[in-house]
Order: sequence, then structure tokens, then C-alpha cells
Amino acid sequence: MRPRLPAWFRQALPPAEAGGRVKRLLERLDLHAVCEGARCPNRATCWHEGTAAFLILGAACTRNCRFCAIPHDPRPAPPDPAEPARVARAAAEMGLRHVVVTSVTRDDLPDGGAAHFAAAIHAIRARLPAATVEVLIPDFQGDPGALARVLAARPDILNHNLETVERLHPAVRPQADYRRSLAVLRQAARAGTRTKSGLMLGMGETGAEVGSALRDLRAADVDLLTLGQYLAPSPTHHPAARFVPPAEFDRWRQDALALGFDSVAAAPRVRSSYRAEEMLAIRSAP
Repeated sequence: MRPRLPAWFRQALPPAEAGGRVKRLLERLDLHAVCEGARCPNRATCWHEGTAAFLILGAACTRNCRFCAIPHDPRPAPPDPAEPARVARAAAEMGLRHVVVTSVTRDDLPDGGAAHFAAAIHAIRARLPAATVEVLIPDFQGDPGALARVLAARPDILNHNLETVERLHPAVRPQADYRRSLAVLRQAARAGTRTKSGLMLGMGETGAEVGSALRDLRAADVDLLTLGQYLAPSPTHHPAARFVPPAEFDRWRQDALALGFDSVAAAPRVRSSYRAEEMLAIRSAP
């Protein structure tokens, strides 16, 4: 049986019909949102508020991480060249001021989908020149040329999640690599792009391991940090070891700010792209 959520995690859901406009728009334009694919607990709230994080390059992932609900397919369909334009159109119809674009991991593609990310950034800039663009990217198997292609499109924020501490990577992200992810973030920071990363807590990590991961992220010059509670999508996924109380998230936020992160969002329901625009306004003052 899945553990019962503690009271501090639960919240009232908005009316079911409130997010209908966003859902219908995504269906009409044949687009995916990570909110749905990853079974994000905030999706009803985001759709009610008229926002969504766009998921490009299909709805199936070539990797099979043990924390993630997105379906696995080692041979997904080829990228749709018209998808970036549809993402830009949806962002414009939604009136977004901050557009978040993420993807499944496409290890089957020579560039891991980097050109598709760049095309999405360019399409959004053409439609919404005043909007900020945040991309949440995979690691492109550590290919610096692929990452450089995304950076050349000049996203405002380059997000790549560390997800968990180094010891748990082989169990949780067996096809990823802790040091490779840090190298991705370091390359982006050195290119002059604001960088962002995040960890899920409650997977079985120790406090010392979280502290070590935060120091590694700062050593890679990461600017923005998210910390949220891990929830196992199903009984077959990596189990949640515990529910981290809000007061502990508050302490981690203060510790992270003391390390030098510009902005830190830390709370049980925090996710990488949840209210991402608001995070840009968070400053180091408590």
C-alpha cells in the first residue's frame, strides 16, 4: 500500500472544470504537458491558473528512471518539426509571460533533441518577444556540442535537475550520472546563462548527503534551486522513504541561501516548473 500523505501536503483542489481551457488547448494543438505525463500533484492548480510546462519531443522517454512516471519507449516516434511553432502558439494563446519547456530524454537522437529545444526557443521569442523562456533539459549524454546548441538560442534560464544525491543515482537514475549532470550545469553557467537545478527529498538520502549535493551545485555556479518532496508514482517505482516536514524544508532553504544561491524554493509541493515565474522574484531575504 502507498503511504498516506501527511496533512501538510494535502490541499484543496480547484474546481475540475477550471483547468479545462488549458487541457482543451493542449489537445487542440496536439501538445503534451509534463504536468500530466509526470503526474505532478500541482497540475490542477497550474491549469486553474492558466499555466503549464510544455513537454516536447514526444510523450515517451528512452530512459526508464525509477522515480519518473513518464512512459518508457526505447524507440519513440521521430520529432515533429512543427511542434516548436505549436508550443509558441499555445504560449501566446495562454498569455504566458514566462514559458517553461521541457522534454523526455531522447538518447535515440544524435543530438539528444538539442536542435528541437533551440527551435522551440526561437519560435517562442518570435511570438512572445517580451516573455522569458526557461528550458528544463536532459543531459544530452554529456555532449557539450548539443548543449552549446541550446545555449546559442539564449534561453533565460537553463534548468537541469540533479534529482537526488550521488549515492542514490545508480538506483534512481541508472542511465544518468551525477557528475555528468553537474558538468552540464557548469558548462551553461560558464556560457553566461542563469542556471537552475533541483532535488527531491525523502528518497532515502541523509542530511549530510543533501548538504554535499547543495555544495556541489554551488561549485557548479548554479543560481536557482528547488527542493521538493518525492512521491512515488506507483508501487513499482523507487519508494518514498519518508515525508519531509515543512520546517525541515525551511532549514534547507536557509542553508542553501547561506551557500550563495540567488533564489531558493523549498517546500513539500515544490516542483521544478511549478510557479517558475514567481521563483525569479524570490531573493535571498527570508
